[in-house]
Amino acid sequence: MGSVKIGVVSCSGEDCLGGTISRLATRKMMEQIRPDDAVTLCLPLFIAGGEEERGFAAAHPTITVDGCGKWCAKRATERLSGKVSDVVQVADLIGTETAEGPILSTRNITPEHLEMVDKVAEEIRLKFDRIAESYKGKALPIKGF
Repeated sequence: MGSVKIGVVSCSGEDCLGGTISRLATRKMMEQIRPDDAVTLCLPLFIAGGEEERGFAAAHPTITVDGCGKWCAKRATERLSGKVSDVVQVADLIGTETAEGPILSTRNITPEHLEMVDKVAEEIRLKFDRIAESYKGKALPIKGF
């Protein structure tokens, strides 16, 4: 895609389906859709004081992917590193009731769940590409990463 690396901070919640969907969609983004440009940031490490994660999010455009209405990824990122470039709310894409539904082990993924992952990954991609396009030919505001 291009020269700018964009961070994706995924929900780390384990108590609802939306968290699992957000993590799988973020992985798909990094491994299949934009493997050379997407960088995932570990939310628990970010919150625990991970300077590399916080520094990357402060220096680079960042998208948060929240699995439910608690907005943990967005709130933590903005509190610790500054305003995020965009957000993906899983509940907006698959429905609040579904997103806040029972937890799902990846061993029990169904084709319906994979469709949800694809839908969320596509939304991340759209926002990612929009951000990347806006940085074409521009230097990042903070250098060093």
